[in-house]
Amino acid sequence: MLTLGVQAQEQTGTITIKTSIVCDHCMKCDDCGYNIDTSVRKAKGIKKVEIDPEKSTVEVTYRTDKTTPEEIRVALSKAGYDADDVKADPAAYAKLDGCCKKD
Repeated sequence: MLTLGVQAQEQTGTITIKTSIVCDHCMKCDDCGYNIDTSVRKAKGIKKVEIDPEKSTVEVTYRTDKTTPEEIRVALSKAGYDADDVKADPAAYAKLDGCCKKD
């Protein structure tokens, strides 16, 4: 008896999101970078999150069968940050550290 297994090849995509990072120590701060990373990872299928505070971008590699760019933008918005054309959730923004808020 011969059994053949077929696995679907995982499809990944990468999106670079323009955001509203205003502090210069985001990756050193226990709150800022961690908040962005964990919030984005709440979307299913997230493989990698890279934050670039100098460019105010978040680059996300994700499984296209598990999530969409829009869901990733909404997750970032729920962390209190703008995500391209999706504005930051006001309640989440209010909880950010003062260094993370626009003047």
